[in-house]
Amino acid sequence: MITISPFKALRPQAEHAKQVASRPYDVLNSKEAKIEAQGNPFSFLHITKSEIDLPDDTDSHSQQVYDKAKNNLGAFISRNILFRESKPCYYIYQLIMQGKSQTGLVCGSSVDDYENDLIKKHEFTRPEKEQDRISHIKTTGAQTGNVFLAYKNVAEIDNIISDWKINKNPVYDLMADDGIQHTIWIINDNDTISKITNIFKTQVPCTYIADGHHRAASAAKVRAALGENAPAGAAIFLTTLFPASELMIMDYNRLVKDLNGLSTDELLTRAAEKFTIEKVMQAFSPSSLHQFGLYTGNQWYCLTTKENTFTTDPIGILDVTILQDNFFDPILNIKDQRTDVRIDFVGGIRGLRELEKRVDSGEMAMAVSLHPVSIEQLFDIADSGNVMPPKSTWFEPKLRDGLLTNLIHDIV
Repeated sequence: MITISPFKALRPQAEHAKQVASRPYDVLNSKEAKIEAQGNPFSFLHITKSEIDLPDDTDSHSQQVYDKAKNNLGAFISRNILFRESKPCYYIYQLIMQGKSQTGLVCGSSVDDYENDLIKKHEFTRPEKEQDRISHIKTTGAQTGNVFLAYKNVAEIDNIISDWKINKNPVYDLMADDGIQHTIWIINDNDTISKITNIFKTQVPCTYIADGHHRAASAAKVRAALGENAPAGAAIFLTTLFPASELMIMDYNRLVKDLNGLSTDELLTRAAEKFTIEKVMQAFSPSSLHQFGLYTGNQWYCLTTKENTFTTDPIGILDVTILQDNFFDPILNIKDQRTDVRIDFVGGIRGLRELEKRVDSGEMAMAVSLHPVSIEQLFDIADSGNVMPPKSTWFEPKLRDGLLTNLIHDIV
C-alpha cells in the first residue's frame, strides 16, 4: 500500500503568487524562459531556469547555473517572497482549462515506494535529463518540480477533497496568462491529515507516474547519493496525486520531414495494405482508438486500422505501436521514434492547425494526428511492467512551478 506524507511547503505570499507561478521548467527552453520572465523579478523561472540571469553563452547544465539557482532561491526567501509553512500539511490543487476541472492532492510521496515499484513507471528516462535535476536538487536543497501521479479512484478520498473545497477558502486562486485557473487549498487539520494518510496506506495499492519520470528518478538518486546523511525531506518527493476520473490525456501527434522517396500516391497505396483510407474535407482528429488523421499535400485523410494488423497485448494495442509497426517502419523507414531526426512531436494542446502550418510551410512533408491514450491503457502497461513507446501521452493542463516547493532540509 502507498505511503504519503504531509510536508511544510515553501510557498509564495498570496500577493506574489501570480507573479511567482511559472510554467514547468521542462516545457521552456532557455530563450523562451528569459522572454517569459522578462520584467518579472518574482518569476520562479529565476530558480528553475536560472541561466536566464547569466550571460547567453552560459552552459545551462553548468554548476554556475545551479549555484545561481541556489542564490536566487535564498534571495526569494530572505525578501519574504517565499515562506516556509509552519507545520506539515496536505494541499489541494485544482486546475480549470476550457471549463474542465481536475483536482489533485499535493503531498510527499515515498522514495521507498518508488524504489519498490509501488509507484509504477511507464517511460524510460534519459541520464542527461536526470543529472540536470539531480544537480539542481543537490545544490538548491529544493524539489521545485512536481511529479504528476495517478491512482484509481477511492470514494472516501474524493469526498474529503470535495467537502474541503466547498467549506474552506483557498489560499491561492489565480488565472494564468494562458487562461488556466489554478486554485490551492491547505489541509492543515490534524485529524483530516491522519485520515487521508491512513486511507492511502490501507486502500491505495499503488500509484502511477503520469508526468515527471525524470523528476521522480532524480529525487530517488539524490536520496541514494546522500546515503546515511540524507535529511528527512529527501525521503519523499513532491507529487500531486490525481484520481483517474479527473485526468485528461491529450493526443501526442507526429510530423515527418520526408516521405522516404515516395510520392503521395505511392505512400497511400502502401498504407492501404494495413489501413482503410478516406479523404476528409477538414482537419481530422480521430474519434476513436485505431484511427488516424494523415495530412500531406494540402489534403487530410482518415486512416482506420484494418483488423488483424496488431496484437492485443498492452503495448501492441496502442495506436503509437500500430502506427510504428504498420506505417512508420515499413513505409517511411523510421526504426526508432526516440532517435530518428526525421520525426518531430506536437502535443495536442497546440491543435491541428500547428500540424497544417508546419507541413504547408515545407518544413515537414506529412503529419499524423492520433487519438489520446486512455488512462486505462496507461495503467495496464504500468501494471504489466512494460514501458510505452516514446511520446505516447500528453497531459494538460500542467501544474505551475513555484506555488508549492519541497525543501529537503529542515532549515531554510
